[in-house]
Amino acid sequence: MNIVSVKEAPALKERAIAYFQQQWATDASKAVYENCITHSMKTERPLPQWYVLLEDDTIIGCAGLITNDFISRMDLYPWICAIFVEEAHRGQRYSEQLIARAKQDAKRGGFSHVYVCTDHIGLYEKYGFTYIGDGFHPWGASSRIYEATV
Repeated sequence: MNIVSVKEAPALKERAIAYFQQQWATDASKAVYENCITHSMKTERPLPQWYVLLEDDTIIGCAGLITNDFISRMDLYPWICAIFVEEAHRGQRYSEQLIARAKQDAKRGGFSHVYVCTDHIGLYEKYGFTYIGDGFHPWGASSRIYEATV
């Protein structure tokens, strides 16, 4: 397995965009991933980062490290987002590896903490996250917010 930042491997850009769109986007929101990933490659800033998990040359998972995950707590960042591992590859701690890579890059970027917003209870605690409260999305939903030290 290999975790690759799309910023560091521009040849993966189109495949990564399609993968993120397949896992996370609706028809109406596909442009969000295309635009964000494309522009992330043009900045020297540490954020955003988009990662793909490769088995040989096949993408089997993904994650992002971004400034805001459409959540009201804009005072908190960076956010680990869009974590996904193909069902056939789950149970092998690949999510943990994606999170570890994002934490490593956050630390390298000068951040001391990372955040996740989710509806899952009991999952992110396994990876060193602590629940700190709820946040609210522009579409009216709320999510639990978790924090971890990097």
